[in-house]
Amino acid sequence: MNRYCKPLILLTAMLAVQGNTAPEIDAENPTCPAKPNWTSNKKMELTPVERGGTKVLLAEGVVDVDLPDRLKKTLSENPDITEIWLRSPGGHARAGNEAGRVIRELGGLMITRIPAGWTCFSACNFVFMGGRARIIEADGDFMVHMFTMTGDRNAINYSIEMGTDSTVELIGEVEQESALLATEDNDFLIRMGVSRKLLTDIMYKQKAVKTEGSDQSTRRCLTKAEALKYNVANVE
Repeated sequence: MNRYCKPLILLTAMLAVQGNTAPEIDAENPTCPAKPNWTSNKKMELTPVERGGTKVLLAEGVVDVDLPDRLKKTLSENPDITEIWLRSPGGHARAGNEAGRVIRELGGLMITRIPAGWTCFSACNFVFMGGRARIIEADGDFMVHMFTMTGDRNAINYSIEMGTDSTVELIGEVEQESALLATEDNDFLIRMGVSRKLLTDIMYKQKAVKTEGSDQSTRRCLTKAEALKYNVANVE
C-alpha cells in the first residue's frame, strides 16, 4: 500500500464519522435538537442567491410584522426565484399566515424547503406551508408548539397590578384573540392543502408553558412520517 494511502483512509473515516454525528437532543423536548439552528436575526432577512444553478431565496430570522410586504416585493423583483429556504424561531403569528399566502399567490409552483440542520418553528411553520411543493430534508426540523396570545408579560403583570377587573378584561381579550387565531389557522391549513388534524393531533396537544410533572415538553418536531401523513411535506 502506498505510504500516503493509510493516513488518507483514516482521515476519510474520521470525517465520515464526524459527518454522521447526530445532533444533541433536547432533554425536555426529546423530539427536537437541543440547539435549534434558526439564526439570531431579530427580523427575517431575505437573501436571493444562486444554488446549483437555481435561484433560491434564503429566509432567515424572526417572522416580523413587515415580512409579508417585504416578501411580496422580493418575489416580485426576482421572478426567477424557484425555492425558499427557511430557518426561523417564529415570531408574529398573523404575519406568518399572511407570508404563507403571499408565497401561494405570487410564487406559482414555488418550493419551500427546510434544509438539513435548519429549524422552522412556530410562525415559520405557516410561511413554509405556503409552498405548493414542500420539502423537509433529513435532519431538517419542522418544530411546532401550542400557540399562545400571552406572550406580552409586561401587559399581564400590569393588569394584575391594576386589580381583578383589569385582569379579567385581559383574560377575555386573550381568549377572544386565541379563538380567532385558531379559526384563522384552521382556514389557512385548508387553503394550503395541509391536514387540519395537524392542529388537533399535534399542535393543540402541546403545552404552551411548562407545568409541574415529569413531562416538561413545550415543543414537538415532526417525524418524516408525520410530516407526510399530515401533508406538511408533500415531496419526499
